[in-house]
Amino acid sequence: MAKILVIRFSALGDVAMTIPVIASFANKFPEHQITILSRSSFSPLLDISLPCNVKLKGVDLKSNYKGIKGITKLYKELKNEHFDFVADLHDVLRSKYLRFLFWLNGYKTAHIDKDRKGKKELARAKGKKLVQLKSSFERYQDVFKKLGFEFDLSFESIMTDTIRARFLNSEAYQKRENERWIGIAPFAAHRGKIYPIEKQEEVIRQLSQDSNIHIFLFGGGQLEKQILNKWETMGGNITSMAGKLSLDKEVLFMNKLDVMISMDSGNMHLASLVNTPVVSIWGATHPFAGFMGWNQPYSNAIQIDMQCRPCSIFGNKPCIYGDYRCMSSIPEKMIVEKVNSIIYK
Repeated sequence: MAKILVIRFSALGDVAMTIPVIASFANKFPEHQITILSRSSFSPLLDISLPCNVKLKGVDLKSNYKGIKGITKLYKELKNEHFDFVADLHDVLRSKYLRFLFWLNGYKTAHIDKDRKGKKELARAKGKKLVQLKSSFERYQDVFKKLGFEFDLSFESIMTDTIRARFLNSEAYQKRENERWIGIAPFAAHRGKIYPIEKQEEVIRQLSQDSNIHIFLFGGGQLEKQILNKWETMGGNITSMAGKLSLDKEVLFMNKLDVMISMDSGNMHLASLVNTPVVSIWGATHPFAGFMGWNQPYSNAIQIDMQCRPCSIFGNKPCIYGDYRCMSSIPEKMIVEKVNSIIYK
């Protein structure tokens, strides 16, 4: 039996992308024990997603393990667990230093190759190399291969009969016969990844005209809740889910959707984990960077070809034109037609 420490501190979408890989690894090697080093807040998601030979060690890097002293303290605690391998799926300053301490003391370590050169060429202003890069799933898998573990990515969904019985049988929302459920997650961390709110509202208006459709809105912070609550008043078949479910139940609820409309954001990855089709909307970023949802077809990615796209890998750069035309140029009709082609196929 081997003990493997897997490091991936954040963010939610990136942690969600580790799940198909870690689950595939854990199922292939049930005799090994895997410990994921990440945020404690991700525990509900990881608990329902991973086999019994995987556990989470939650850490708070802003208080208990802050700075070099904090990471050194964390290392001293972790070394007492006698890991055999360290897989760094993050490769940022904190994880690099922690990995270095393990390596310095004789542990076998490996880390993700983020292909920064390839991503820079993909997003540069002139002379872009618009080619498909490796997915994050493949990059995570490569880290384990460097440690000597060969396995296929066999993950399909976190849904099992046990999970269904545990979380969904008592769910208050019940689908009527012939009713289609559409999820809409209209927000993202950066403006370059957000479809204009007024255009998204029009998408909701058009879809809600169909009496066989029920729309569920997903979002977090206070401003987002205000927008979703406003949209909820547009029709009796529109429901805001903001603040109504815990993270694990929200993810499992997504399994009941016929389709999810999402930005290039964490919700795209959460819906993908329960095998729900996702119509993803792309602006400043591009699927070629390797961040598509698990098993999501490129045919469901909504985007407009422009010479300036992609201008950013993470969507955090300001638009050079100031109007984010990569998003505002996407017709509402394109999204509505793609959704209808999925739910009425």
